[in-house]
Amino acid sequence: MSDEGSPRRVLIYTDGAARGNPGPAGLGAILRDAETGAVLGELARFLGVRTNNYAEWTAVEDALREALQMGAKHVDLRMDSELVARQITGRYRVRHADLKPIHARVMAMLGQLSGYTVGHVPRELNKDADRLSNVAIDERR
Repeated sequence: MSDEGSPRRVLIYTDGAARGNPGPAGLGAILRDAETGAVLGELARFLGVRTNNYAEWTAVEDALREALQMGAKHVDLRMDSELVARQITGRYRVRHADLKPIHARVMAMLGQLSGYTVGHVPRELNKDADRLSNVAIDERR
């Protein structure tokens, strides 16, 4: 999408939740215009019975797909999963077989951007994405 109205830089907060590990799981994400802070989109999706790490990774994947569809050229990813943040930056390896394909897709999408940042944030600063991941589980949506 090369629409002049599309955001060039998107701030994305993601979270995944699983009640039990594995257990009923959901993802949540909020996408904001990085310049104005305006909410561009919210994601909440039930994932079935999955692990927390699967939910965290899937939240990143879905949010990146949404940002690319919006025409984002640069994204700033923020999450309260230090593990996933470090796996994206290459500090830690992804070892679990179920997560490797998601990791590959995420890295391919990041490669389509002109730039990106990845940051770990405290849970208190990720309340909107956390709320959405729990809404997904509660409403099975």
